[in-house]
Amino acid sequence: MHDLTGFQRDLLYVIAGKDEPHGLAIKEELESYYEKEIHHGRLYPNLDTLVDKGLVDKGQRDRRTNYYALTDRGSREIEARREWETGHLGEKSSITA
Repeated sequence: MHDLTGFQRDLLYVIAGKDEPHGLAIKEELESYYEKEIHHGRLYPNLDTLVDKGLVDKGQRDRRTNYYALTDRGSREIEARREWETGHLGEKSSITA
């Protein structure tokens, strides 16, 4: 996960929180979070990168709609990131207390 951009990590988190979302559902979720429009030219190449890295599976729901799902590796990467963040946030909170 260390080699992903922040946007790609956010894509992983959105996909993890939904049941096989399609691209438009992912786009809408990120637009709500970022409070600005996410262009298709940014969204889909980044989703393809996650697929190429083996973190996300891409399937076809119908002729026009793809869905995305975390792979086991993607789930492990999110869990490892969560543990890393918790370790760092825990250290920071104990310093300021």
